[in-house]
Amino acid sequence: MSWFDFSLAALFASFGLIALAEMGDKTQFLAMSFATKHNVYKVLLAVFLATLANFAITVTIGQLLTAVVPTEAISLAASISFIGFGLWTLRSEKPKHEDKKPSRFGIVGTVFVAFFIAEFGDKTQLTTISLAAQYRNALSVFVGATLGMLLADGLGIAVGVFLGKRVPEKTIKWVSATVFLTFGLAGVYTVLSSKIGLVFTALTLFLLIVFSVSAIIFITQKQRANMKTSETPKRQ
Repeated sequence: MSWFDFSLAALFASFGLIALAEMGDKTQFLAMSFATKHNVYKVLLAVFLATLANFAITVTIGQLLTAVVPTEAISLAASISFIGFGLWTLRSEKPKHEDKKPSRFGIVGTVFVAFFIAEFGDKTQLTTISLAAQYRNALSVFVGATLGMLLADGLGIAVGVFLGKRVPEKTIKWVSATVFLTFGLAGVYTVLSSKIGLVFTALTLFLLIVFSVSAIIFITQKQRANMKTSETPKRQ
């Protein structure tokens, strides 16, 4: 497979299939969610960089990666991380005057890491591996897949901006968290049901649901406590 050959057929096939595969995918919802809360240009930049990094790895060593690390393990790790993303979505942002210290990675770094991890084991990555194997043309598949991904996620970001201006932030957070948790639990079920059986899969899902509900209760109680503290008038 050469990085220097170019094929329009491989490019258009990769563009179309990846754009279709990404529509309604969890990573599109991830981009949409980030766009409702952060600078849209920074989110788009992070998605672009994560897409480049992910597809570069996928096209060049994707087949080797799936030969060494089982696809199910990658998908399971991505699904569990999505449960974490759902819980993370519900946390409250500090007021601007209290949040002067920048985050460890910045919003670009945070979105990059989240998007990069979430894409591993995803159907768009697996589709790209198949396209690279079929066309044996790394550059064309890489460019086409990247453009297709950016088209789909750009639409997701545009929808996120639209919703952010018209829907209450609290509603967006709960909808986003529900989507992430649903995708995460569904992914865990898909992987484990064929490996450890329905009984142990159901037990694992039950434990994950209990953990998630407990975390949600803790987060909401902490938010209420913080609201009461901020609303209590200070004594003169």
